[in-house]
Amino acid sequence: VHASGQVAHVDLPPVDVERLLYRLHRALPEDVRVLDIRPAPPGFDARFSAIRRRYVYQVSDAPWGVDPLRRFDTLGWPKPLDVQRMNAAAEALLGLNDFAAFCKQRPGATTIRELQELRWERAGEHLLRAHVAADAFCHSMVRSLVGVLLLVGDGRRDVEWPAELLRRKQRDSAVAPPHGLTLVGVDYPPDEELAARAEQTRNVRAAVEPREQHS
Repeated sequence: VHASGQVAHVDLPPVDVERLLYRLHRALPEDVRVLDIRPAPPGFDARFSAIRRRYVYQVSDAPWGVDPLRRFDTLGWPKPLDVQRMNAAAEALLGLNDFAAFCKQRPGATTIRELQELRWERAGEHLLRAHVAADAFCHSMVRSLVGVLLLVGDGRRDVEWPAELLRRKQRDSAVAPPHGLTLVGVDYPPDEELAARAEQTRNVRAAVEPREQHS
C-alpha cells in the first residue's frame, strides 16, 4: 500500500522546522518523503481528529498487462472490466453499515463504518481508478471492496453479490493485492473542532471495543 497524503503528528519541543525537514530527508529511505512540517493546532490528533480518509485503487485491464512504468502502483487484470456494473454494485454498499464481510477481523475492533464514496472511473483506455472514502476503514476493507467489485466487473459475479455479502456479513476471499492502493488524503474538521472530534472518536472506540470483546 502506498500513501501520497499520509498525515502524522509528534510532540516535540520548539524546533527549526526547515532544518528538521532537511535532516529527515537525509535520514529516511528514498521511498519515504516528508513533504511538509507545520505546528499543529491545539487538540490535533492525526488519527482521531480525522473525519475522512480517501483512497485510490488503480487497475489496468489492458490485454498486455500493466505499463511497466506503473507496475508498482497499478494492478493488472486479465479480463475487460465493465465500469457501469461495478458502479451499480458499489452504490448498494454506501452509507453506515457493518462491513464485517469486507474486513479482516481483529479482537475488540468494530467493523461499523460510514462508506461515503465508492466509485469507479476510466482514466484512460485501459486504466481504471476506484475512489473510496469513509470516516475510517477497518483492516483490509478497501482491498476487499475492490476485489469483490472486480469480480462483478469482469462478469464472474452478479451485480447484487456484494450487497448480499454485506447483508450476510459473509467474508469472501476476493481481496485485491496491496500495490494498487494509495492513500491520497485525510480530511479534518475546522481547527476549533479538532479536539472535540478526537475526543468523540476515542469515546466511540472505548464504548464499542469492550462490548465487542464479549460478543
